[in-house]
Amino acid sequence: MTHSPRFRRGRALARVRPLVVALAATPSFLIAQAAARGQTREPGSGGTPGGTMPSASDPRPVADAAARTGSVSIDGRLDDAAWAAARPITGFLQQQPDEGKAPSERTELRFLYDASALYIGARMYDARGAAGVRSLLARRDQLMDGNAPSDKIAVVLDPFRDKNTRVWFELNPLGVKGDHLNGDESFDPVWEGAAHVDSLGWTAEFRIPLSQLRFSRDSVQAWGLQVWRTISRRNEQDMWAFWRLNEAGGPPYFGTLQGLAVASQPRQMEFLPYVVTGQRFAPVAIGDPFHHRSTNTTRIGADAKVNLTSNLTLDATINPDFGQVEVDPAVVNLSAFETFFREKRPFFVANASAFSFGTFKCFFCSNVSSLDVFYSRRIGRSPQLSGVVGNVADWMDAPDATTILGAAKITGRTKTGWTVGVLDALTDRETARYVPAAAPGNTLPVALTTRDAAVEPLTNYFMGRLRKDLRGGNTRIGGIATLTSRALGADTVMRSRLRSDAEAVGVDLAHYWRQRTYALDVVGVVSNVAGDTAAMRRTQQSSAHYFQRPGRTATGDGLFDAAYDPRRTSLQGYGLYAHLAKESGDWMWELGQNWRSPGFEVNDIAFQSRADYGWMNANLVRQWTKPTAWYRNAFAVIGGQQQYNYDGDRTDLQGQIFGQVTLSNYYNVSGFVIHHPHVLDDRLMRGGPTVVRSGYDFYTLNASSDSRKPVAVDASGNVGRSTDNEGRSWSVSSGVSVRPSPRMLLRLSPSYSFDRTVQQYVTAVSDPTATAFAGARYVFGRIEQRTVALETRLNTTFTPTLTLELYAQPFLSSGRYDKFQEFVRPRSIDMAA
Repeated sequence: MTHSPRFRRGRALARVRPLVVALAATPSFLIAQAAARGQTREPGSGGTPGGTMPSASDPRPVADAAARTGSVSIDGRLDDAAWAAARPITGFLQQQPDEGKAPSERTELRFLYDASALYIGARMYDARGAAGVRSLLARRDQLMDGNAPSDKIAVVLDPFRDKNTRVWFELNPLGVKGDHLNGDESFDPVWEGAAHVDSLGWTAEFRIPLSQLRFSRDSVQAWGLQVWRTISRRNEQDMWAFWRLNEAGGPPYFGTLQGLAVASQPRQMEFLPYVVTGQRFAPVAIGDPFHHRSTNTTRIGADAKVNLTSNLTLDATINPDFGQVEVDPAVVNLSAFETFFREKRPFFVANASAFSFGTFKCFFCSNVSSLDVFYSRRIGRSPQLSGVVGNVADWMDAPDATTILGAAKITGRTKTGWTVGVLDALTDRETARYVPAAAPGNTLPVALTTRDAAVEPLTNYFMGRLRKDLRGGNTRIGGIATLTSRALGADTVMRSRLRSDAEAVGVDLAHYWRQRTYALDVVGVVSNVAGDTAAMRRTQQSSAHYFQRPGRTATGDGLFDAAYDPRRTSLQGYGLYAHLAKESGDWMWELGQNWRSPGFEVNDIAFQSRADYGWMNANLVRQWTKPTAWYRNAFAVIGGQQQYNYDGDRTDLQGQIFGQVTLSNYYNVSGFVIHHPHVLDDRLMRGGPTVVRSGYDFYTLNASSDSRKPVAVDASGNVGRSTDNEGRSWSVSSGVSVRPSPRMLLRLSPSYSFDRTVQQYVTAVSDPTATAFAGARYVFGRIEQRTVALETRLNTTFTPTLTLELYAQPFLSSGRYDKFQEFVRPRSIDMAA
């Protein structure tokens, strides 16, 4: 039984993996609210007079920025005379732990600006003085989690005042920086920050160059502004522009930073070269003419960033490499579908939010994917034909990754208010050296004749994205286009296996109303792929489509021909996604639709597991945000989902209940139950007829302690049982995080899993007598798989810009097949040996 549930609290989406289930941890910037207690409203303050509970519907607070008239040294001490020109904002409200109460400590922020930068000075008072301040030394962005055991001050800007943008900058008392753009932590602008702890608490100074921000060309600016303060010892979070925990909140309800008189944005250029060298040690088979026990590798490249205008930025790269980043985790994949790995290369993750499209939203859902049309790891991927050459070779030397000759992207915003993202990348033609395999039965020595074979063609990848804000940011419309072009030439192997070109065009709409209480998201994409008839036959027969499966009746999808045709030279399809939800209040709900027509294909530049389905879901949500004697907050979901293919077969059906609670001591407990009955499955036979997949029940429970403590623990466990009583699965995992000092973290995460699956595909064997299965016998087996792993991390931080990190993952998995059998007939669950 395979499922990947995911749930979303507020507006944060968290995936839940089968073995280690993530808790519903809502980011601090989403769950903030508090109230004034009998305070009089002051300039620059939030809240309402008289002690009434404020909300997002109250007037938004205003802060004034003053022109810098003296020098400011970014040392975190606030002792420069220039700060006296700025009027402080002080009216913060508490959102945790006591909603509706004034903050336990006073906070003051001042804003200055000049022609090149925005300056922010913050004073965080603490009644205990330096003894009350808690801090950690960590790498940049590692304290972005709202549960990090450190005090922090965060300033969030919406420079265009489009009510959809969050540019986040934060500092802790040891000067550790954090930043993100709309939740994208790969956003790493160049800015200065420093902090200082003293007898009154601590102070912080920011200098944010205007060249790192995007804003209008108006001579006088008014930006959206939010400020957060975290007081770790109390698990307290204070906010300046207030909204309640059960309100949508976000940039539409930021306050305003006014008085910025900026003539133009300064131009700036950044250049980052890299050199990656490695030593590879591996056993080498006797007679291998290409490899050695020890191999040296060296790669050289560079990234650059240039401000083209005040609103548009050019990023360029030459020869970026996966070796620049942390390795991917180990996995065992016995399915017909590839494993998804997240992008880590700096060039591609930078400003990635400008290309976001079709992101799936749900409070709780399983086995469903976003309508993505761009997966940047396709660029520079492992050569696609290495396996083809390896099958006919005794020895082979092939590159691990395709060389990226160059890539560039432009992101930003036009004068007319369109958000723009354009990317183009060119990858090189790659060849492999190999020694052909000896002919079967040949016992004579074979001369080691080296040959060359192309394993990846010269390829160009293009993507363009546009978005426009309307109705003060409450409506967003947009479009996207992608194009992949391959220079296949006359190479018959490449022409028979790779598509020559692929295109996709899509539109999207995000619409909010009633103070963003309600939301509607609609996305549509049309795709086209083309190539040689042999390549298109492979496309139709791939695991994403299985056009050839016996018993398939779909010959169209309402727009395009969807019948299997071995003479095809092109294939078209569409994808649709719609989501309607109430996203605020104690009670929330959602309805979702997610469709892929049989011919939809975007795998040349995106990640797509399958097509030919219409998926739908519904969930009812209740959240409790007012603390009681035994819990601080709680969250519950009940709902279900179902799916049909274009033949009309129901291929998915489930009901689920999810619950999560944060106890009064800040321990978290969560769990869910899924019931999934027998359903038809058009993928289980991997191109064979439709059969019935066994249903299952799945239970999971998770718990974690207060992450602010020097020692924090967590544990997860789940149990699955197929309804035929033969399939079983269970897993346990745990983690312990130890902080022996503010600059060191050790985390050990052991896990063990057992999975026994009866309906595991093994192979297909031609047999003309198997008339019910179109002349083939599909062999299945029972597999018992055991996996044990120990993920280990040791991080030592010397300064906020110098760290030493160790990551290791001892991983062992074993599997045993037995009880081989086959289905008795199509559209049945019965099996026989």
